[in-house]
Amino acid sequence: MQQSTDLLTIYYDGLCPLCMAEIHFLTARNRRGLLNFVDISNKEFADAGHPVSCADAMSQIRGRLGSGQLLTGVPVFIEAYRRADLRLLAWLLSRPWTRPILDLGYTWFARYRQSMSRVIGPPLLRLAQRWNSGGKERQN
Repeated sequence: MQQSTDLLTIYYDGLCPLCMAEIHFLTARNRRGLLNFVDISNKEFADAGHPVSCADAMSQIRGRLGSGQLLTGVPVFIEAYRRADLRLLAWLLSRPWTRPILDLGYTWFARYRQSMSRVIGPPLLRLAQRWNSGGKERQN
């Protein structure tokens, strides 16, 4: 499997609990500093000159490699998992025999992401936050 050493910028919806769970998970795995995260819900996003529009990033996850190449959908996850040293997962997602199913499934998921995120996003976000904190619970 190829070694990915260039930066990948991931454009994500910071108001989506499900998206934030994935970003927390990837942040914890970003030991080599090869992932950069840009919140498209940030008020300054539109004026920052990104090569991705907010509307495009809201429709499906988008990423940009250090070379400037833009990625959409499943390829963003493949490249993110490579850079997060989740090589087996990246390998499985990149297999020619899995891609048609994954691409179709992700297109469906992206269409209904906001509805699903309201239901399953908050518990997954809490789980990802606990994962990042090493499982330490804060007592109130």
